[in-house]
Amino acid sequence: MKILLTKFTLLAKDKKAWLALIAGLVLTFAYAPFEIWPIAFFSLAAIIFCINPKNTGKKHAKTAAKYGFIFGLGWFGAGISWVHVSIATFGGMPLIASLALMALLCSYLALFPALAFWATTRFASGPKSYGALLIVSFAISEYLRAHLLTGFPWLSFGYTQTDSPLRLLAPYIGEFGLTLVCIAIGFALYRLSQKDFKTLAITSSALALLFAGAYTTGTAQYSGKSMSTLLVQGNIKQSLRFDPSQFWTTMSKYQDLTRTHWDADLIVWPEAAVPEIEALADSYLAGLDSAASFNKTALITGVVDYQLDTKTIFNTLIVVGNKNKEDEHGHYRYLDKNRYQKHQLLPIGEFVPFEDLLRPIAPLFDLPMSSFTRGDKVQNNLRANGFNILPAICYEIVFADLVRGNYQHSSDLLFTVSNDAWFGDSIGPHQHMQIARMRALELQRPLIRVTNNGVSGVYDPISHTQQSMPQFEATTMKADVKLIQGDSVYSQYGNMFVWGFVLLLGVGGFASRFKVGSIKN
Repeated sequence: MKILLTKFTLLAKDKKAWLALIAGLVLTFAYAPFEIWPIAFFSLAAIIFCINPKNTGKKHAKTAAKYGFIFGLGWFGAGISWVHVSIATFGGMPLIASLALMALLCSYLALFPALAFWATTRFASGPKSYGALLIVSFAISEYLRAHLLTGFPWLSFGYTQTDSPLRLLAPYIGEFGLTLVCIAIGFALYRLSQKDFKTLAITSSALALLFAGAYTTGTAQYSGKSMSTLLVQGNIKQSLRFDPSQFWTTMSKYQDLTRTHWDADLIVWPEAAVPEIEALADSYLAGLDSAASFNKTALITGVVDYQLDTKTIFNTLIVVGNKNKEDEHGHYRYLDKNRYQKHQLLPIGEFVPFEDLLRPIAPLFDLPMSSFTRGDKVQNNLRANGFNILPAICYEIVFADLVRGNYQHSSDLLFTVSNDAWFGDSIGPHQHMQIARMRALELQRPLIRVTNNGVSGVYDPISHTQQSMPQFEATTMKADVKLIQGDSVYSQYGNMFVWGFVLLLGVGGFASRFKVGSIKN
């Protein structure tokens, strides 16, 4: 106990540790809803200053990992504080237990920047190779964060640039590439503070080349066509969403909100807007199908599909009404192939790892609808009233490769649904919308996002304009969406070119290390 107290006292007196923590904490203001994007660069410069690239090698790697971990605690502790809203409100756990669970989650996520700074410091030969290897290390650590234990790629640095001039590079290098650009700029700012103007000049020249390439190779443009869309936001209280006695009330509410707006080309409802399982809601869905078809439109809604024969349950999007504009009758049938089943499930919320052990512990691990089955990773676009709709349900929109994997040349728009009522009036829903907008920038397709209680809206990635509905209101919004044609570089090649650049940097960084080593010998 005395040893731990001594270590804590030393840490409390460590000014660089405090700076690392503050650098992580202020990163929250670079993301939505604050969107002060330059903070990301200065925050990264600050943590690099704490670690000091002049101190490299095995001897200093442990210290770098320590500061990287503290930085990560601030970064995720403030940035994903909205998770605690869900745990505290719906988890049914004592405050001390919910805080401990949050501390465990943030500590796990902080391991990844700690790993990046440890590896960079361990293998760099000095400040010159440090920048290159820092980009390589973060590329690897962020990839691991996005994939290990199903992945949690929330709050990547690239999202801070959704509203900055750097967003113009998203169709070419994606959010992952923008994350590495942020790290490069942060390192250049640190080197500038050390009166090294060469690094800043190299970084600026590289960015200029990227922008020049983007300007000369742009392919996505307006097609000259548009579609009218109706977004319906029910604002159903989370405590009532899966109460069987409220199912009909919820479904009637969505029907009533839609009743006077059947003139839109496409009508969209949120995730599980129809809370009754699909097989038992057949008469209700048949009625919607007839109404939509009669008005020569289509409606997409979320619904829970519990298949009685196989005992599997899917978080599903279905289309009722016209599949094509020339249809004279609706085409909805239970288990019709024109549907989308969620693939990337939310841990705890939609599936529970080690469920036999965890479910008895607390209500948090035994939430309603927490036993979903994965849909296929690659699925067809939804077909609705002649349009091809690229779907993603809730948490899936965070996984760029998954969304891109379902993109097709014929995709007319990106459509995502969610229920962010779990997170109350926190920053979480705003970050979620920002992430969705980044996917639209990458794929150069207009975005329609509809949720139970916000943030719902429409986003145009070319004009960078957004129409949003007020949060926490039961309301509708009509929007005319300009369609876009042409494929972005990112939609066709993903992160292939970015990883190629990372490989070159890795070779260059290690070559520099070996060169220094041979000179010393």
